[in-house]
Amino acid sequence: MKRKQFSEEQIIGILKEAEAGAVVTDLCRRHGMSSATYYAWKAKFGGLEVSDAKRLRALEEENARLKRLLADTMLDNAGLKDLLTKNGDACREAGSGRVSPDGAGDERAAGVHCRRCGSHEHAVSLVPGG
Repeated sequence: MKRKQFSEEQIIGILKEAEAGAVVTDLCRRHGMSSATYYAWKAKFGGLEVSDAKRLRALEEENARLKRLLADTMLDNAGLKDLLTKNGDACREAGSGRVSPDGAGDERAAGVHCRRCGSHEHAVSLVPGG
């Protein structure tokens, strides 16, 4: 069956008709929707005015945007933790006196200190694979 899109104004109008005493089954038949849809709308929009429903929609959109931002930040955080874990291995190697196989010095981020030993010599590598 084709899905209809009802605006907040239409939904609240239908709910107000039911509050005024209209039979729910007749309302559903007249507007071409199921009674389950009516009760879902009643749970979500029951007692709201049109302006409240628009504000609810805006808040839901903002909430979705913030959830996406949080997910992106958590993904970045996980990547940084993974990088620090790999550099922690480099810290242990540096503490044991081991030198990189190519003998070249890595470029390191200024002001970043290793959590394990406090040194900034091997804390964060700016060179891929370093």
